[in-house]
Amino acid sequence: MNIRSLTRGDGVVIGAAVVLFIASFLDLSGYDCPSGVDCSRFSSPNAWDSLGLLMSVFLAGIIGAALVIVGRLAPRKVVGLDLGQFGTAFTVFALWTAFWTIIDVSDAGAGLILGLLGTIVLAAATVAGPLVPALKAPLVGAPKPAQAVQPPYGGQQPGQGYGYPGAQQQPYGAQPSQGYGYPGAQTGGQQGQPGQADPAQAQASQAQQAAPQGGAAPASDFTPFWFAVPVARPLYGEDGAPNPIAELAPGTWYLAVEQRGQGLIAQTQDGRRGVLQDTTGIQRG
Repeated sequence: MNIRSLTRGDGVVIGAAVVLFIASFLDLSGYDCPSGVDCSRFSSPNAWDSLGLLMSVFLAGIIGAALVIVGRLAPRKVVGLDLGQFGTAFTVFALWTAFWTIIDVSDAGAGLILGLLGTIVLAAATVAGPLVPALKAPLVGAPKPAQAVQPPYGGQQPGQGYGYPGAQQQPYGAQPSQGYGYPGAQTGGQQGQPGQADPAQAQASQAQQAAPQGGAAPASDFTPFWFAVPVARPLYGEDGAPNPIAELAPGTWYLAVEQRGQGLIAQTQDGRRGVLQDTTGIQRG
């Protein structure tokens, strides 16, 4: 589970569920106390005194919110439907029941009023969350990776390689002196500052790699780089299967290792590789 995959809409869903839980302990209806009568011994029932209302409004909304959040953190399908779709159905049902219940009550109490408001916000957030850009934004911002972290892929040192956040970018078409995939990069045994290579050795290595070797095809101009997605996006298998193998979450840096048409071959933190088909709006490190 990645908490950074939560959106602002999910935050609204969580807040509305908390309001529903509080409302379940409040009075469902009000009453007028006649003059001269001590009404301190009288109390209006709450939702926990009415099982049908508790299950159909308050707990139905809370269960729906939980399904939406779990479906966001750990996407999975039940009977061909996402957990989030089941959660949305629960929240709409809770709103429908709360609306007709409060109409049928002549003197609604704080519990019913607050419950209706909570179900309105809850159902609106679950339905509009995937559609409204403001609600699709990440709930927690993406932090920049620290320079001293261990390299997650390929063993390169932080600050080296084109595209790594914080590294000096090379002009387009220029051959980097070090970094992932460069054939002439030094692999060890050379003293000096990291990222500084002998220009003569780099040119010699480049010339050797450019020379035809048994009819081999020239290397691609693509250079791996780090990126983050603005919203959660599916990662499909390289074999072209229609079902996603993982979901890229906002707030996490991933490594693009290859170009595949208009998409990218990306690698997750656990080593899985797949095709990111939608690359619009990605943030390069």
